[in-house]
Amino acid sequence: MRKNMILCGVGGQGTVLASRLISSAAMARRIPVLSAETIGMAQRGGSVFSHLRMGENLYSPMIARGEADLILGFEPGEAVRLLPFLKPDGQMVVSSRPVMPVTAALSDTGYRAEDMLDYLASRVPRLLVVDAEKALREVGSPKVLNLILLGAALRSGALGLEAEDLKDAVRRLIPEKFHELNFRALDYA
Repeated sequence: MRKNMILCGVGGQGTVLASRLISSAAMARRIPVLSAETIGMAQRGGSVFSHLRMGENLYSPMIARGEADLILGFEPGEAVRLLPFLKPDGQMVVSSRPVMPVTAALSDTGYRAEDMLDYLASRVPRLLVVDAEKALREVGSPKVLNLILLGAALRSGALGLEAEDLKDAVRRLIPEKFHELNFRALDYA
């Protein structure tokens, strides 16, 4: 099994933690993993993305354009920006919740998440849009979008892991007092 994934969002959304959870889960199953993160101005609301590759005979963590099996978009505009990396038959899981990246705010271009989601819908046959506001409200915390999206990717089949793999990674990487909340987010459907 070989999987190429890109996780993208805006600083503070948990993109890097999500990448680390996937990597930890894969390594625990003895699946080779390579990853590279581009954080940029993450602490200032800038773009964040991770290239993550799982499988045998990998020589670089970077994914070529048109080679990602999965794009996990924490923010619609960032998902649009990284769309060229998705395979024609690839899966995209994207949050409906906009967080205007600094670049959009500085350019004053009239950023609208609905336009980004419409654009993705017209170009991505395997698009799963997660109603982030509803999910966060129902799970009970604004801080678990990353686990909600990971759960959606799990259920789509594009992640190549099982729920228990990610729950074990949560147990290893996240303090115990947050386990129940993160499990609820991961299981949210």
